[in-house]
Amino acid sequence: MAMPNFLILGAMKAGTTALYYYLEQHPQVYMSPVKEPNFFAFEGEEMPSRLPGDPKGVSRASISDLETYRSLFSKATDERALGEASHSYLYVPKAVERIRYHVPDAKMIAILRNPVERAYSHFLHSVRTGAERVTDFAEALREEESGARSGPDFKDYVGRGFYRAQLERYYGAFDGSQIQAYLYEDLNTSPLEMLRDIFQFLKVDKTFVPDISLRRNVSGVPRNKVLDRFLRGQHPAKNALKLYLPGGLRWRLSRGADILKTRNLAKPPQLRADVRQHLVEVYREDVSMLQNLIGRDLSGWLD
Repeated sequence: MAMPNFLILGAMKAGTTALYYYLEQHPQVYMSPVKEPNFFAFEGEEMPSRLPGDPKGVSRASISDLETYRSLFSKATDERALGEASHSYLYVPKAVERIRYHVPDAKMIAILRNPVERAYSHFLHSVRTGAERVTDFAEALREEESGARSGPDFKDYVGRGFYRAQLERYYGAFDGSQIQAYLYEDLNTSPLEMLRDIFQFLKVDKTFVPDISLRRNVSGVPRNKVLDRFLRGQHPAKNALKLYLPGGLRWRLSRGADILKTRNLAKPPQLRADVRQHLVEVYREDVSMLQNLIGRDLSGWLD
């Protein structure tokens, strides 16, 4: 059975969900019907039955055995690009060697978001899902920085934003031509231009124009928490159904659910200026080195 020839590595809360659904629309691209199988992060490991905080990006759809993972691509036909999106691959060091072992020629795409904004969006997401017991971001950061947080529910809001070390693992293991890094800003300000570049990278028709009218997996505060939990919930039947639905129908159903989720959200509170400035200083050195690694001007992240 087939294996993917490209992977979306992350980052978390940086637009990987949107990119997954945009790519899924392309007739020459086959995306795994399970969005985050996380196989290369957890191959051979026993997956916990209860995942209260989804540690390290684990979801209930995660797959740790090879045959089940291969089956995700069994319905691919003549598509030129076969892919999946698991943001855990950016954070779990073992993923690099597993990818190199199973799919050494795969192409890899990373989307990076201002690490300050990413951390806050991650926190809001955790509060929204009930995985975060603290409702004040500054307090959560103080606990994280003091070492008071540990265990399976540890979110690592700050640590996941140190992209330089995360990407260096990939640049050290693969040829640089296999890796493309984009910015969250690219997806927001010039999505079609970014998608054309990705289509060219994947060697599929770059003239195809997907529907980008809906933002996916946006942050916010749910007006109706019961409805939000229902729409976000991981259900075994729902995951099983994804395996048998055609990509187009799967996309339309998902789009409808996302419209409801977005309409149910209110704008989140602004990040406090003092907290923002503190995090800018935390990330300053890493961002400066990251610029050289990916060849992009990131000075705007340090304003």
